[in-house]
Order: sequence, then structure tokens, then C-alpha cells
Amino acid sequence: MLKLTGVSKTFFPGTVNERRALSGIDLTLETGDFVTIIGSNGAGKSTLLNVIAGTIPPDAGSIELDGVRVDKVSESARARMIARVFQDPQAGTAPHMSIEQNLAVALTRGQHRTLRRGVSSSRKARFREELRSLGLGLENRMTHRVGLLSGGQRQALSLLMASFTAPALLLLDEHTAALDPERAEAVLKLTGQVVADGQLSALMVTHNMEHALRMGNRLLMMHEGRIIHQLTSSEKADATVSDLLALFASANATLDDRTLLG
Repeated sequence: MLKLTGVSKTFFPGTVNERRALSGIDLTLETGDFVTIIGSNGAGKSTLLNVIAGTIPPDAGSIELDGVRVDKVSESARARMIARVFQDPQAGTAPHMSIEQNLAVALTRGQHRTLRRGVSSSRKARFREELRSLGLGLENRMTHRVGLLSGGQRQALSLLMASFTAPALLLLDEHTAALDPERAEAVLKLTGQVVADGQLSALMVTHNMEHALRMGNRLLMMHEGRIIHQLTSSEKADATVSDLLALFASANATLDDRTLLG
């Protein structure tokens, strides 16, 4: 279970550029929840993920994951519990390393590194089976450099790597935004499969309202660093994009073109 209590973050405090990115965020995710987050630029969506992941420290509040105050533990300890897939397909993988080498690194995420052989025969067999589940033929290209893959293939690989060690929480930061519509749909389908098969808890930030409604079992709407609406599973199932627009309008939230156009 993930629990945020009173989490706040202000950038450039005390200056003319001061910006309140998060304002007293309270949020609870039960184990197995898959929550999508929608909001305009500057709403605080990515900052929320950064604070949970430990990339940015909060100014106030607490972040607890499965009973552990993750805002108080080391980066390596947090890495054992939290995995992340970024918007940039190049961010989650090492392009100069092979597919199997990338998978070997993911398998030891958050662990003490040793000089032992990274890709053993048993590991290769596991990697081949895991890659086969993606349906992209990557199991036949395990020695190929990741830099040779397409954006969609790299995001699919990033998803597999992120779920490899069954993290307590999976963070998806607009992970289809840089892909064309066809590849975005394929990665979204794979996302649902990975989360369901691994029974993972997940937070997915998106600008696409249709994706936010379709994926997951809960939906959060953010504006100016606050959660302004939360939709339960049943409310989300019945909601439309027009309903989301009406809720944003009722909160006097102005949406950017990227969010409006999805």
C-alpha cells in the first residue's frame, strides 16, 4: 500500500520564480490499484511521481510504501521497491548494451553489484521466455544493442525491465507520449498485461483523457498542485471525456491544447 500524507513541494522558494508544485497531497493506493493521473502542464503530475521515486525531495509530508517511510531510505533501498518507465524511450535502457545485458541489470536493480557473470545460461533462458511474452520477436535478438530498437520496442523492453523484480509500485510517466498512435496503443495494451500479470500497484501519468479513462481502476485529476477530483472504479467506468472536461471546468482549471487534443 502507498500512502502520501501532506506532501508539498515548492520550487525556487522566496524568489520571483517561486512555484508551488504540490500542495498538501493526501493519497492512498491499496495493493493492486492501478491509478491514472490527468491534468494540464504544471498541474504537478510528474512532480508527484518524482517525489515518490525520490528524484525530488518533498518539502513536507510523508511517503509510506508497504509500511516503509520511503522518503527516509536510501536511493538503492527505494529502487528495490519502486520501478519507473519514462516518457523518453531512451531513458529507461542503456543503448550501448545488448537486450540481455539490459535485462541482467534490471534483474539486480537495487542490489549490491558483484563481478559475477551478468548473463548466465539460466538467465538467458528466463530472458528469452520473458521477451517472448512481448510478441515482438526480441527473444531472437537478445545480443543486439538496444540502441538499434524502435521507440515502441524500447518502451516495451522498459516495461518488462521495470516489472522484472515485482516492484511494490510501478510509476509510468507519460510513457506513450513520444510514440506514434499505433505504437502507443501497443504499449498501452502491454502495460495492462504487465500490471495484471504481475498484480502490480501502478500510477500512470498521461495527457490523454481517453487513455486515463480506459486504463486502471481509479482516476485522479490534478490542477495547480492539488488533487481536485478522484473517480472510483465505478465512476470511471461510466465517465466520458466530456465528463472530465466538465469537472475541470467546474474547478476553473484551464487545460492546454495537448490535454484537450489527447
